[in-house]
Amino acid sequence: MSSEEGSATVGHVEKIATTPDWYAPYRISQAVRAGGFVYVSGQAGFEEDGTTVEGGFLEQGRQAFRNVGRVLEAAGLAFTDVVKVGIFVRDMATNLPHVITLRGEFLSEPYPADTLVEVVSLAQPDWQIEVEVIALDRSTARTPGS
Repeated sequence: MSSEEGSATVGHVEKIATTPDWYAPYRISQAVRAGGFVYVSGQAGFEEDGTTVEGGFLEQGRQAFRNVGRVLEAAGLAFTDVVKVGIFVRDMATNLPHVITLRGEFLSEPYPADTLVEVVSLAQPDWQIEVEVIALDRSTARTPGS
């Protein structure tokens, strides 16, 4: 993806998007680059065509993390750049072990800071998990003493 496809600069905030940009109709940026970080909007377990992945919580979770990965890639980043994760789940008691499994599949040491929140519902009634991240943009990160 070219830089023209993946982003559009607005002041000191740069919009990051994939093709297709499934969030554009809702006036939401998939991610923005600002202040040395990339902030990725919550991603759920849906395919590029907008349909929710079947198969339950783990399959939706894997797709949500893959969607996060696509947005990170559009920003020139990877999961190793993630410093903060926010995970929103329905039915914490049942799904906490699955969240731990997903963290192990997509994240690695040093594990990012994380907030895990149980919610009553998400944007679509069949969504069970949504994942947002903040990633360090190493291309703009300052080194000590600079």
